[in-house]
Amino acid sequence: MDYFDAVVLGIVEGLTEFLPVSSTGHLTIAEQLLGLEVDDPSVTAFTAVIQMGAIAAVFVYFWRDIVRIAAAWGTGLVKPEHRGDYDYRMGWFVIIGSIPIGVVGFAAQDLIRGPLRSLWVVAGALILWSAVMLYAERRGRQTRGEDEMTWQDAIIMGMVQCIALVPGVSRSGATISAGLLQGLDRVAATRMAFFLGIPSLTAAGLYELKSVGGVGVGPTIVGTVVSFLVAYASVAWLLRFVSHHSIGKFVPYRVVLGLLVVGLLSTGVLTPT
Repeated sequence: MDYFDAVVLGIVEGLTEFLPVSSTGHLTIAEQLLGLEVDDPSVTAFTAVIQMGAIAAVFVYFWRDIVRIAAAWGTGLVKPEHRGDYDYRMGWFVIIGSIPIGVVGFAAQDLIRGPLRSLWVVAGALILWSAVMLYAERRGRQTRGEDEMTWQDAIIMGMVQCIALVPGVSRSGATISAGLLQGLDRVAATRMAFFLGIPSLTAAGLYELKSVGGVGVGPTIVGTVVSFLVAYASVAWLLRFVSHHSIGKFVPYRVVLGLLVVGLLSTGVLTPT
């Protein structure tokens, strides 16, 4: 991998990590087009590591919220009278909601690195999960804000987040859809999707650091920095977008991209891995 490849993949990661279009799916497609070996362990590790740039963007964008929640959580641990505070509960919501993907991701890592990296899987997931997103928009009542979130919301969103281990589903698309179906409004569901991504993507990136040596330190740093810069703008844009628009607006793009990948695979322009 050279620096041009790293910049391109950093842009793709930053643009797509938090949009409901699947960053892993887009990265897999981009790696194929760049002529990289998609199933090479170092390329797979690079994909996970540059996600930390996108997560750093979330830290910067939401740093006031994160500091407030962390402080309230820590205070509540030692002072029972503060355990009714929303920020204290939000801290636990993020922790509890992050456990399922940690367990499933570790247990299924060979499957995730292997068969699920196929572009046939990416194409199918892009198309099929689009139907779930439309259903969530149409059936979700969207009557509750972030301050009305419950343990059930956090647990269900955390469990559904595991489905996003399938490339093409989209972690944000999965968690936002789950939040909508629980009755949360789009902004609340989207913010929770961001917060749930912090532990899972950080853990995945740190875990894969040991395997990224084949790519090189320089390209990895460049890809991560580019991912951070692009993701920061993406986070700000998405929060404004979902306050006025349905996530169903992303469905036509997902379906067209999925069908395009199927066509390119069928004609031999792209190979599955």
